[in-house]
Amino acid sequence: MPAMMQPSGEPSLRAAQEQSNGPTALRIILGVKLRRLRQSLDISREDAGRAIRGSHAKITRLERGQVGAKERDLRDLLTLYGVHDSQEREEFFDLARQANSPGWWCQYSDVLEDWFELHLGLEDAASLIRTYEVQFLPGLLQTEDYAFAVSKLGYPTTEPRKVARIVDLRMARQKLLHRADPPRLWAVVDEAVLRRPFGGVEVMREQIEHLLKMIELPHVTLQVAPFEVTAAAAGTPVTLLRFAAPDLGDKVYLEHLTNAVYLDKPSEVDQYTLIMDRLCTEARQPAETADFLRRMLDELR
Repeated sequence: MPAMMQPSGEPSLRAAQEQSNGPTALRIILGVKLRRLRQSLDISREDAGRAIRGSHAKITRLERGQVGAKERDLRDLLTLYGVHDSQEREEFFDLARQANSPGWWCQYSDVLEDWFELHLGLEDAASLIRTYEVQFLPGLLQTEDYAFAVSKLGYPTTEPRKVARIVDLRMARQKLLHRADPPRLWAVVDEAVLRRPFGGVEVMREQIEHLLKMIELPHVTLQVAPFEVTAAAAGTPVTLLRFAAPDLGDKVYLEHLTNAVYLDKPSEVDQYTLIMDRLCTEARQPAETADFLRRMLDELR
């Protein structure tokens, strides 16, 4: 079904809500629409900031979807931008209310870092997730025991109860692959990832069995990059996220141990997309990867 359109030719706010999953995506979409309104009238961030008793930095955070919009600020911005129609204003307010609602991940706030919370929201809204891993298996494909083993390595001084909560969060993430409208997951992992016996032989055996089950799902693709694949010289985990909502552009997620970087400039996204395309071309194809996993499973028996 085609998206409902505004007279300007852009999808309506209601259509944006229907095409997005979760508050993070809606917050970004709201910011994009507010930025377009401001730019169409050639209003500076400084002037917009003064209209809501703030600064240009506050407008920047709002337009990037880094913060939610307060009703008072939104009301004043819409007035400044010439949006006076009551129905159109109410659509903006409704979008803001949904964007400010808590995501499912808020119940894990005791172990959730701010920089990772954004990724969970984007992941929840994505229609396509492409990821390349060089150290561990993707979190969306880990078994509980494997997740516990690698989490203990990443948080060696953390008490077991907190590590267990981190693992619970990781398992909760995986529900998106089993919902009615799952994203497509396309993962490439370096062969070294599967050669590292995290948790011991039994844990790895169960993990590989789990991978073989997951790749039977029509929306899950897995490829293993052999040691000789030169494209793997990227050397760092990379995740590309694509969204159905037209106002949400592709994003690149680069995770480190204690923080993450988010990239959305077209030139940056294109560079990492090229790397991912090369990896997918040079890595073992899905059928070959399945055979490789079966051979590994035989070796572990």
